[in-house]
Amino acid sequence: QVQLVESGGGLVQAGGSLRLSCVASGSILSINTMGWYRQAPGKQRELVAGFTSAGSTNYADSVKGRFTISRDNAKNTLYLQMNSLRPEDTAVYYCNAVILVHGLGRLSDYWGRGTQVTVSS
Repeated sequence: QVQLVESGGGLVQAGGSLRLSCVASGSILSINTMGWYRQAPGKQRELVAGFTSAGSTNYADSVKGRFTISRDNAKNTLYLQMNSLRPEDTAVYYCNAVILVHGLGRLSDYWGRGTQVTVSS
């Protein structure tokens, strides 16, 4: 009923930039929260940046000042501008959203399939 599709990952040199996008589609009544997570090999998935239900943003300490999260509510699209990338940012980046779906009457948690970001030194 709902799909999240990420794009924009790739290979970049340290110090470079990438912009990730995530489009939510389907029977969406409203989006409660939306954010970016990442998972590096052998590590747990972690929050990178996200919007709370109140519309405020939060960031992992490791990306503050380098990454910026934004969204286009009209397009149900989430972005992550990543600047000054470091090799330790290498991971699969996942989009997550908590969505109120038409007909379900409750919030449900959705994940995209992820997009690989690789930063070379």
